[in-house]
Amino acid sequence: MFANHCTACDQTMLIFPSQVTGMARIEGVTAMTYTCWCGSEQLWHDGLTAGATEPATAATVA
Repeated sequence: MFANHCTACDQTMLIFPSQVTGMARIEGVTAMTYTCWCGSEQLWHDGLTAGATEPATAATVA
C-alpha cells in the first residue's frame, strides 16, 4: 500500500495492491499502472522525475 497523487481527481489516496494493474522494470526504471479510487488509470514510475504520476495509456505498462 502506498499514497499517491492522482492526476485525474487531484487527490492523494492510498493505493492497495489489488488496484495495481501492471508492473515492469525497463532500463532501470520501475513503472507501475494502477486504477485510482476515482476509476482513472494512472502510471507511477521512478524515472528521471522520481515518483512521478501521470495518466496511463494503453501502451505504458503491460
